[in-house]
Amino acid sequence: MTTTPIEAVDLFSSALHIHPDGDVRATGRRMTGGDAGAWQIATFHVESDAEVHADHWEMHPEAEEAVCCLAGGVRLFLRPVEPGESGEAGEAGEAESVVRLTAGTAAIVPRGRWHRLELDAPSDLMSITLRTGTRLEPRTEAG
Repeated sequence: MTTTPIEAVDLFSSALHIHPDGDVRATGRRMTGGDAGAWQIATFHVESDAEVHADHWEMHPEAEEAVCCLAGGVRLFLRPVEPGESGEAGEAGEAESVVRLTAGTAAIVPRGRWHRLELDAPSDLMSITLRTGTRLEPRTEAG
C-alpha cells in the first residue's frame, strides 16, 4: 500500500472540487465553467462589492448554490423570476428580494435563479455549487 502525503489546502487561494466518484481535488477557483460534474467549494475573503461582482447577476443552471457567510455580513439579492424561467415562482415586475446573511448563516439559491451579492462589512464567504454552465450578466440600473 502506498500512501500519499496529506497537505493543508489554503481555502482562500484554492477551491475544492468534489467529483461524483468521490474524488476530491484542490484546484484553482473559477467563476464559470469547471470540471464536468464536480461540485466546487470556494472560500473568499472580500472587502468590497467589486470582489463579489455586485454589478453582475450570476446564475447556475445545473444546481442550487449554498452561499455561506462565515464572518462579516452580506446581502444576497435575488432577481425576480420572469415568466417561463426556472427557479422560484414569481411575477413579472416584482422587486428584487433580499436575504441578509450574517456570520454563521447560509442561503440556498434555487437552480437557475439569478442572484448577486453586496457587502455590509468585510466578510469571509463560502460558495458551494456545480459551476458547469454558470452565467454572468451585467446589472442594469433598473435591476
